[in-house]
Amino acid sequence: MTVPTISERASPSAEAAIEQTPPEAQVVRSAGIVSVVVSLSRLTELVREMVMANLFGAGFAHDSFLLGFRIPNLSRDLFAEGALSSAFIPTFTTSLVKGTKLESDELANLVTSAIIVIVGSVCLLGMLFAPELVGLLAPGFAAVPGKFELAVRLTRIMFPFLLLMALAAQAMGMLNSHGSFGIPALASIFFNIGSVGVGLLIGYVLGPHLGVTPIEGMAYGVVVGGALQFGWQRVKLRALGYRFRFVWNWSHPGLRRIASLMLPAVIGNLAAQTNLIINTSFASQLYDPVRGHNGPVSWLGFAMRFVQVPLSLFGVAFASAMLPSVARSAALNNFDEFRKTLARSLGMVFLFTIPASLILITLGHPLIGAVYQSGHFKSYDTTQSALALSCYSLGLVAFTSARILSPAFYALSDARTPMLVSVSSIALNLALPVLFLRVWHMGFEALALTTACAVGVECLVLAECLRRKLDGLEGRYLNACFWRVMLASAAMALPLYLLHSRVFKAFPDTRLADCAQLALLIPLALMVFFAAARLLGVQEIGFAFDAFVVPTWKRFANRRGKIRT
Repeated sequence: MTVPTISERASPSAEAAIEQTPPEAQVVRSAGIVSVVVSLSRLTELVREMVMANLFGAGFAHDSFLLGFRIPNLSRDLFAEGALSSAFIPTFTTSLVKGTKLESDELANLVTSAIIVIVGSVCLLGMLFAPELVGLLAPGFAAVPGKFELAVRLTRIMFPFLLLMALAAQAMGMLNSHGSFGIPALASIFFNIGSVGVGLLIGYVLGPHLGVTPIEGMAYGVVVGGALQFGWQRVKLRALGYRFRFVWNWSHPGLRRIASLMLPAVIGNLAAQTNLIINTSFASQLYDPVRGHNGPVSWLGFAMRFVQVPLSLFGVAFASAMLPSVARSAALNNFDEFRKTLARSLGMVFLFTIPASLILITLGHPLIGAVYQSGHFKSYDTTQSALALSCYSLGLVAFTSARILSPAFYALSDARTPMLVSVSSIALNLALPVLFLRVWHMGFEALALTTACAVGVECLVLAECLRRKLDGLEGRYLNACFWRVMLASAAMALPLYLLHSRVFKAFPDTRLADCAQLALLIPLALMVFFAAARLLGVQEIGFAFDAFVVPTWKRFANRRGKIRT
């Protein structure tokens, strides 16, 4: 039996509903809400990426912007959304379950104060040492006149984004612990709209009068967008009764527990970011016969954007919905419920990400062409980005599964195991590029393949460690689910491949042709997959329908009935 949050305790009807709903169904329903909202966020992000691709293409300015954005982004994963969320949510959830509103208020204020002091200091240091950071991540930029200096300027402009994202990550954790998932998921929409709108305003309208270039204007837009993302969630927190006041008490047991979980989490995330640094360093030094030193960093970035769509829709959504639930189960020592919720979350991830990975591999070229191919983004850039996307997509299931598995360790107050697994992956990320690039003479796509292979091994190791820790992981259920979904996805991919390679190959390489191909093939793929999955007895389809669609329809029908009466 789950324990309702503070906001739910005030409503007997909400408590009764919680009692009647299995936790795994609650997770699926919450993840469904997050997925729907995140899909809207991804649409706005797509617009942002299309604007950037159209205005700057895959070259000098965009390479520098991506690196300048990636440096605070790496730090964000290190200090904010990665380590902070994983350590904060289980601790804050335990405070809500076992403590009082006053205690949870105090813990929230202590964490906010620590973020302002510690992450704010990191931002200042990052701006000061920006040249050293750019030189470390992209030594090849110095070979292009002006590229290194531009990357340094953009890095300094965007570094305050880290502090805003750390505060936004804490706000998201608090709202998720209260059972609110839609508001935090919507927050990134405000970032995308703000970053593009303000970026265009500063770069193209005010920029000529202020001496700001268009790409610098887009960098300022990122910071304003981050402020909007945090401010949107802060409004909901105030509605829940939270008021910030600066406090500092390092001896507070909740804060010390968060710190003890964060330290290994930071080390583990540092290892993950080291892997990204390795890949970015390799990419910045690669030479392309058409683009020279300009291109590989952007191609990998554009491809990863497509991988992040299903990763956010399913991996991040289920991880966000699952962590408060398994944290409550762990706090109550109900490990049967813990295992069932975790296994069901993984099963739902298989259902969505296995077919998504095959669609990205098969239709990568028309997908990227339909979205990006215009202006400075040429057909050659589409081909190269699609090649990277195919390699990244091989690891999509592992990417999303790892997002589910890692938080489960934090719910068990074990941050050490994910840290060790992540640190061990550095050796693989160093060895594989050498093998692929220098022994097998692959191109820049070797770096995407390296990422896919490394995260695959990491995911398997995490799953085995968690299985031993929990004395089982619903292995029969997960194996049956994986292979049934895999067979249904293979049945879907075959007609896609034949139509794409035989029929649409004769069409001209234009954005209109790519859009027409997608309009025909994606609905066909979904219909074939659904029919094959039903034939093979993939029960997750029915479970998702019962857990999310049916209750949503019932609530809608009840509201209509109340309005009529």
